[in-house]
Amino acid sequence: MQKSETLLAVKKAGVVAVVRGKTKEEACQTAIACIKGGVTAIELTFTAPQADEIIRQLSADYGDDPEVVIGAGTVLDPITARIAIMAGAKFIVAPSFSKEVALLCNEYQIPYMPGCMTVTEIQTAMRYGSEIVKVFPGSVVGQGFIKAVKAPLPQANLMPTGGVNLDNMHDWFEAGVVVVGAGSNLTAAAAKGDFAAVTRQAAAYHKEFLQIQGK
Repeated sequence: MQKSETLLAVKKAGVVAVVRGKTKEEACQTAIACIKGGVTAIELTFTAPQADEIIRQLSADYGDDPEVVIGAGTVLDPITARIAIMAGAKFIVAPSFSKEVALLCNEYQIPYMPGCMTVTEIQTAMRYGSEIVKVFPGSVVGQGFIKAVKAPLPQANLMPTGGVNLDNMHDWFEAGVVVVGAGSNLTAAAAKGDFAAVTRQAAAYHKEFLQIQGK
């Protein structure tokens, strides 16, 4: 999958599932549950045990499905980024911006979505090649921040993460984001082993996104 194809797949998914887990099995089953529900962009965070092994397994299992795109999250340094990319991650997400990670991702032609909280950070990330910038934490900056940023930077493709839920998804997209990141509100039931509930919640997110898109 080329960089442009990955970016299109993420935007088409509309929702990126932020997948964590106390065990390798929990994180893997959570990702599968999200995909079954229609949330086909997965950010497997490196806070999960053996995250690279999970990414490798998911990439192998869903490699033939053009709608499923597996990425890595909580990538703080270039070493972790390279491990993720070698395991098959198609995009890299982080809670903050790193010039070194940006340059590495550019070298491998992998989309880098760093977490930014100011206009300066967003502009810097874009200058270093980030075509989708994660706005984090979304719960702190709010939808008004998106509208304010889009005024001077209409070309910015923004993805809020943190504070996104089914009730406010429409407001985020109305403010001008291209995709949203959903974490605990989407995957909370996994901690109890109820992956069927995760699938139902993912289906609700997917349905809401399609309605927002008028489909």
